[in-house]
Amino acid sequence: MTNTITTSRTPDRTDESTTDLGRLAQRHLVMSFTPGSAYTGAPPPVMVRGEGSRLWDADGHEYLDALAGLFCVNVGYSFGAEIGDAVRDQMAELPYYTNWGVAHPPAVRLAAKIAELAPPGLDRVYFTSGGGESNEAAIKLIRQYHQARGEHSRIKFISRRAAYHGTSFGALSLNGMTNLRKQFEPLMYGSRHVTNSKRYRRPAGESEQQFTAALLNEIETLVVQEGPDTVAGIFLEPMQNAGGSLVPPAGFHEGVREICDRHGIVLVADEVICGFGRLGEWFGSTRFDVRPDVITFAKGVSSAHVPLGGMITRSEILDAVNDGPDGMYLHGLTFGGHPAACAAGLANIAIMEREDVLGNVRRNEAYFRAQLDTLLDQRLVGDVRGLGYHYSLELVTDTDRRTWAAQLPAGDFVHSMLQPALMAAGILCRAAVDHEGTPLVQFSPPLVFTRADIDELVGRVGRVLGELADRVL
Repeated sequence: MTNTITTSRTPDRTDESTTDLGRLAQRHLVMSFTPGSAYTGAPPPVMVRGEGSRLWDADGHEYLDALAGLFCVNVGYSFGAEIGDAVRDQMAELPYYTNWGVAHPPAVRLAAKIAELAPPGLDRVYFTSGGGESNEAAIKLIRQYHQARGEHSRIKFISRRAAYHGTSFGALSLNGMTNLRKQFEPLMYGSRHVTNSKRYRRPAGESEQQFTAALLNEIETLVVQEGPDTVAGIFLEPMQNAGGSLVPPAGFHEGVREICDRHGIVLVADEVICGFGRLGEWFGSTRFDVRPDVITFAKGVSSAHVPLGGMITRSEILDAVNDGPDGMYLHGLTFGGHPAACAAGLANIAIMEREDVLGNVRRNEAYFRAQLDTLLDQRLVGDVRGLGYHYSLELVTDTDRRTWAAQLPAGDFVHSMLQPALMAAGILCRAAVDHEGTPLVQFSPPLVFTRADIDELVGRVGRVLGELADRVL
């Protein structure tokens, strides 16, 4: 890595303090997934500067970003000027034009580059502004693909419990997170959900092969129950994010591919998080041999420096749609393939190649996991899981039963104790309650995270969990 990180320098203070800006945010800014109490209590932190894997707020407090913003700032915070130069140059030459029936150089070049990096056979790229839009685009493409082939009954989609695929109508329908779905039902008809690949709490003595067989049998049974000729697609993340870094068992993806081939179902890999280096490959599908028909992506393609996402599919799928009765893919986005966004994507990929960012993940993966495994000595840590630069801790108070059995409910623990303690320790990560009612701590740092960063993160987290254990056990 040629980019160095200086952690001792404190940024210049801004003219406005966190309190001033935070109060203004409470008054006017609607924040995503933020409880109502945040608008009336202490003002939220206001981040004003980043460098490497660190951020500073308006009061000069330093934070170690162990979540890459939101699983997305893959190159960290030190390349904004370089990516910004690419955006500025593109804005000076052509600030905007659509991809509706025409093309422009940044979109063409980025589409060709992504096709080069994608698994073999995936060579047609459609651009969006983010992950939810990408999954919406895939739903529509798949529905239209089956219609073009005369299979009008194929309108159902299968995804996994606790999986997150976005919050727009179709993407939310794919979500397996009941707490996000139920307020907005009825959603898209035909959404079905199967068990995810969480091993923690599976029956004692179950082998990995038995677990794989159980998961595949459930999918096969559901397809048969619904009627194979009614199932349009299956959406899976190569490694599932929500639920806590759920790694697939051996043979799982190969088995899903076989089911899809046998029943004429389109397989979609949601790589909004796994793509662009998170698991040490350009796409998680490569690592797990998913062999999807469609990949959806976002986040890391631009390292979130500008909004950008997309969908990659096989030529035969798009050709079938174009040759069908409608004569075209009936979907369009004003900002899909925006010239400045595509310029940022090209610059980001060039940086990742030049700095060997994927190599950094591969070289440090085993070290990262080994350091996190030392936290299993903590009284609250029941499980450590994940791969690449994506890991989760599952917290329990009863390690034998693998449950949270404290008098303090898990949700109250997370919101009143765990999140504030991590923030006070200068750690930016995800703390939540999973679908089985236990607290999770999730790490998905910038892919430029160094071993020194890993040591610092694990040390800070260990101290926080040790102090919290004294309070809840």
